[in-house]
Amino acid sequence: MNYTRRLLPVALASLLAACATPPANKPAAPAPATISPAPIPPPASPTPQASPSPATPEENAANVWDKLRGSFAMADCDADPQIMVWAHRYTQSPQRFEQQMAEALPKVVYVQQAAEKYGVAGEFVLLPWVESQYRPVPGHRNLPAGMWQLVQSTARVMGLHVSHAYDGRLDTSAATDGVMQMLRDYYDELHDWRLVDYAFNRGENGVQRMVQQHGAPPDEPAIPKWPVPKVTREHLTKLLAISCVVRDPSRFHVELPTLPADQHLETVQIQHDMTLTAAADHAGMETDDLKRLNPALQSNFLNADAPGHLLMPHHNAELLRNAMQIANAQGMMASASPNTPMPAIYADKPEQTTDDEAPRQGRTHVVKSGESLWQIAHNYSISVHTLEQLNHLHGKTLKPGQVLQLGR
Repeated sequence: MNYTRRLLPVALASLLAACATPPANKPAAPAPATISPAPIPPPASPTPQASPSPATPEENAANVWDKLRGSFAMADCDADPQIMVWAHRYTQSPQRFEQQMAEALPKVVYVQQAAEKYGVAGEFVLLPWVESQYRPVPGHRNLPAGMWQLVQSTARVMGLHVSHAYDGRLDTSAATDGVMQMLRDYYDELHDWRLVDYAFNRGENGVQRMVQQHGAPPDEPAIPKWPVPKVTREHLTKLLAISCVVRDPSRFHVELPTLPADQHLETVQIQHDMTLTAAADHAGMETDDLKRLNPALQSNFLNADAPGHLLMPHHNAELLRNAMQIANAQGMMASASPNTPMPAIYADKPEQTTDDEAPRQGRTHVVKSGESLWQIAHNYSISVHTLEQLNHLHGKTLKPGQVLQLGR
C-alpha cells in the first residue's frame, strides 16, 4: 500500500476515534398498528414483571429448525408412501443420523440463511443432504463436485471459477449463492417447486419441454406422474423425505442437534494476500479446521482477489476482522516509515514449487480413521496423483495407522 507521511496521522486518528466513539443509538421504529383487546382489570396487588432472559443456545437452534419448517412449501410426510420409505431409511440408525446431522448443522444454518435471502422454499436447504450429506466431494475429471454436486458446465454458467488452485464448486459461500439464485430463477419460470427440483436434477431445458408437452402438473399427486427417469422422481422423493424428518423428528425417534450462535458460519472478506496458516492463527483456530471449512482452496495461500473470502464460525470471524483492522493501521505505519516492519498477517505470494520439491521432502502423515486420500492431499497442498505415486496406492484403500510419504 502506498500512503504518504502526510495522510498517516489523519488515517490513524480516524481509526482511533472510530474505536473510541460508541455507536449512535438508532431511532426506534414506530410500532405497528394493532387492534386493542377489551380492557382487563389489573390484579389487586400487581408485581413488577421480570425482564425476559436471553435465549439459550438450544432455543436459538430450535428457532433455526422452526424457521426452516415455516419456510417449507411442498408436500408433507403422508403425501406419498415412498416419502415415508425414504424417511425411515434415513433414520434407520437414529444415533448415526443425529451424528451426521450434527456434523452438517453449521452448513445447514448457513444455507438456510441464503435460501431466506433469495426466497427459496425451505426444502432446498436440505438439498445437499440428498446430494452429498453436505460433504465437499472433490471433482475428479468431469464428475460433479462439492456439496451441491455441480458439474463444470453448470459451474461456469453460475460464474464459479474452477482451476488447479481453486474450485468454486467446493466454495460453500460462492456455490450456495449461485445455486440459490439458480433455483429462484427456475421457480420464476416454472412456478412449481417440484419442477424446480426436477430442473436441478435433470436440467431446465428438459423440464420446460415436458411442460410444453404435458402442461403444468396438478397439485396431486405430490410426486408428479411425468415420464421422467426414475432417478429424477426419486430425487424429489428423497428431498421430501429428509424434509419430513425435519418436519416431525419425534415420529422417527430422532432429535435434531443444536448449534450455539457463535458457531454459525459467516464469510470474512480478505483485504490482503495471506497464508491460511496466518489467517487461522489470527482467527484463533487450527489451520486444518480452516481448510476443512474452505476446501475450494487447493494450497496454503489465499489471494485477496480470488476468491477473496474465508468461511468460519462467527467468533473466529470477529477475531480475524479485528486482526486485519489492526494490521491495516500497522500497514499504514510501515508505508510511512521504512524502519517499521509489515504486519505478520500479510504474506508475499510464495514461489511456485513442484510437488516433489524441498519443502515437503522427508515429511510423512499417519492416516486417521475416516480420512480420505483427497483430504490428506488437500491438507498438505499436493495432488492426489502425486500422493498415489509416492505410496503406490493406485486402487488401494487407506487404513488407519498407515504411514504415507509426502515427498521423496
